[in-house]
This record gives sequence, structure tokens and C-alpha cells, in this order.
Amino acid sequence: MAAVDINGVVTGALRDFAAVQQSTQSRWGYKRAASAIRRLERALPDLMAGGELPRIHGIGPASLRIIHEVLEHGYSPTVERAVSASGQSAEIARRRALRTGFLSRAEVVRLLAIEVDGLVSVSDYRGDCQMHSTWSDGIETIAQLADGARARGWSRIAVTDHSKGLPIAGGMSLEAMRAQQQEIDALNEEAAGMFRILKGVEANILADGRLDLEGDELAGVELVLAAPHSKLRSLDDQTGRLLTVIETPGVHVLAHPRGRMSDSRAGLAADWDRVFAAAAAQRVAIELDGDPARQDLDYTLADRAREAGCLFALDSDAHDSAAFVYTDTALAHARLASISPDRVINCWPLPRLLDWLDDRR
Repeated sequence: MAAVDINGVVTGALRDFAAVQQSTQSRWGYKRAASAIRRLERALPDLMAGGELPRIHGIGPASLRIIHEVLEHGYSPTVERAVSASGQSAEIARRRALRTGFLSRAEVVRLLAIEVDGLVSVSDYRGDCQMHSTWSDGIETIAQLADGARARGWSRIAVTDHSKGLPIAGGMSLEAMRAQQQEIDALNEEAAGMFRILKGVEANILADGRLDLEGDELAGVELVLAAPHSKLRSLDDQTGRLLTVIETPGVHVLAHPRGRMSDSRAGLAADWDRVFAAAAAQRVAIELDGDPARQDLDYTLADRAREAGCLFALDSDAHDSAAFVYTDTALAHARLASISPDRVINCWPLPRLLDWLDDRR
């Protein structure tokens, strides 16, 4: 299933070119061009089947030259010369290393279209288990998120706003959590069993592996995501931190486990095989976060998690319903990692999901 992600290669070349520009305007211009290519639904060679690339908003003559060079040579001589002349070769090499395992939108679309028996697919998917509403740092209400999910044919969602330990992301106070739960109860009553909103939270993993919520503070929460948001640039081994949280009663999902970001940080370092073995033993799901900047875990580590016997959550990390499309990215990584729908909590019938949630509390 794997292939050269040419749109991803072009995106990287444009981002490299942006990084070595001296003017702010030029840097932002090439970054916009890179984003435009990353979002394309079709691979560039397919778009150019008629000989010319259709007009793409954000792509000017200089960016078009780089695109043509990558398509011809597999890289851009223009970009390589600019990087060499900039004196930033080491920094560019660091950034390139941080793009490993990322997929462009066109590659996601290609992977989802391949029919392979036994692999998780869009048709298996019943609902997203990580999203954020106006209760923390999202921009849509819970009702709007539910409407967006129903429009995609899903039968459920889990609303997982940030907990109190992450004030920078509008983390909820305990009082806000209780009020949100009441709102969800009312929306579920209105849905009359036709759609289910699960009461979740994205709890913050502290430096020692404890959560910023514990005991009675988690009362009423049906789904607990545990996610790292600190020490993500540290070179220290943090295996113990992750093992501690996996062994914490009530934790259901280890969310965006590395905390990586494209072109920015590799995320925390850990003995992932030990982490996956512990998660499999505790039946804690490992998340594949489909946010294009995260893609965490990616398919290479997800394959090792599958071999260890892990369960998985394939989520969007959406902050509005338009971002539900990011579940496609998580699904594409899962397919590359040969994950079956039976191992994916988003694909389970609701009674099975609820039983698993109860077992972990």
C-alpha cells in the first residue's frame, strides 16, 4: 500500500524554501503554498495528466517552478541551492527529520480507496472519540459538533474538552465539567436514542505520570483520554511517565502519545515497545490522532502497537466539525499499520464500547 507521497515531498520542499527566506512576506507566501499542496485531494501527477497543473489558490510562479522540479527530479535544485547558501543546512535537516511518517491529504485519499480485506475502513467507523467544544478551546458548541457528526453518518461522538490542568487551552474547572455533563444529558435526551454523546475529558499527564484529575473529580466522566502536554522537547526517557498513566484506573485512551508536531518537535522519548505491552495488558487504547500537524502515532509505531496486541482510538482532535475529516488521516495510518476494525474502539457497536468503558473505570 505504501508509495512515494509526492504531494508530501513537494510540501516539504516548499516549507524548506520558506524557512530560508529573508522577508516575512516571502516566508508566509511559501508556507501558504505548502499548505495548499498538502490539502490537495489528488496527487500532483494526476492533476497534471493533461500536461499543465490547474490553477491552485496560493501557488505562484516560483512555487510552481519548485513543483515542476520535484516532479522531474524527485527534489528541487532551486530549494537545495537556497538551503546551502543560507547557512541553515543543519536546521533544515532537523526539520526534515521531524516530517517522518506524515501523510498528505492526497495520500490519505489514495490509501482509503484501496480495498483490502480485514483492514479498518471508513465504512466501519461509527464515531470520533476526541474533539473540543466551546467549553475549552473549540469554536463550536456540543450541539453543532453533534450535527456535524450526524452529517457524516456517525451514530455517536465523545466530547473531550481539556481538563483544569491545561489553562492555556481553556481547561475546564470542575464546576464547568459538571455543567457540561448536564448539557450532554439534555442533548442525549433530545436525541431519543438515535445518537449518543459520550461525556469525556482530555486529562493532562503530569511530569510524574499522574493525571491532573483523580478520584471523585472524574465522577460522571464516561471516557478519559490521557495526553502529554509538557516535556515534549525533553530528550529524557519518559517511559516511566507513560507506564504510570497507563496503569492508572479510569484511563481509557493514551492520546497523541508522542506529542509530536510536524517541522517543530519530535515529542517525548520512550521505550515504545514497553509502553505498548503495558497498554495491551491494561486494555488501554492507543490513539492515532489525525490532526495533519500531529499524525500521532504514525503508522510505523502503530504497527508495533498492533503487534503488541493494543487496542486503538482513531480520532480527529477536532476543534470544529469541519475538522472531522481528520479522522480520514487516522484511518489511513491504521490501514498502513494493518489494523483491523475489531481492534478500533471507534468501530465497535455502542454496547461493546460502553462495556469496555465500564471495565476500565
